[in-house]
Amino acid sequence: MAIVGHTGSGKTSIISLINRLYHINKGAIKIDDKNIENYNLDFLRSKIAVVLQDVFLFGGSVYDNVTLRNTSITKARVIEAAKMIGVHDFIMQLPGDYDYNVMERGATLSLGQRQLLSFIRALLFNPAILILDEATSSIDSESEVLIQHAIDTLIQGRTSIVIAHRLSTIRKADKILVLDKGEIKETGTHQELLSLKGHYSSLHKMQFEEKEKVI
Repeated sequence: MAIVGHTGSGKTSIISLINRLYHINKGAIKIDDKNIENYNLDFLRSKIAVVLQDVFLFGGSVYDNVTLRNTSITKARVIEAAKMIGVHDFIMQLPGDYDYNVMERGATLSLGQRQLLSFIRALLFNPAILILDEATSSIDSESEVLIQHAIDTLIQGRTSIVIAHRLSTIRKADKILVLDKGEIKETGTHQELLSLKGHYSSLHKMQFEEKEKVI
């Protein structure tokens, strides 16, 4: 499912609620028909991976950053995940490949490269639920192709919630949720929402016109 809407519409609040960063005042959020309040918090969060727009990398090797120094994750698994995401060749070109020091906050890498490492990290922990929060919003066109491939790989076989500013990245979503000022305004597929000529259609038209102006 994709969630779209203007800044402040409530997209990230939904993600915070699913992770139980704070509690809802009424209603219920359920996973497999079970209220998330009834899950052990550590267990719940171990089943959810969140990839944010601003990827945090610490000073250390590529290997340590994607495994988070979890000693149960082998080098072979890391390489396999990197190949699936499509970033293994890039890593092998770095001085020291998987031992390359990315430095604090990934200072030696581009935004797209940092984002791709975060996708390896998510894949290694094999979440049941994957949440991508504006993961493609600051990416250049060249990196977007790689990242779209990475997203297609990550969402296979798992529940995926994608918060997106770029509507081009969520056209294949099974369902798109359109928010405005904290309210659900529309739901449907890409084509269904375009045919409504409502909020989603306006967002799509706005982005399409902006792209034409840039070209």
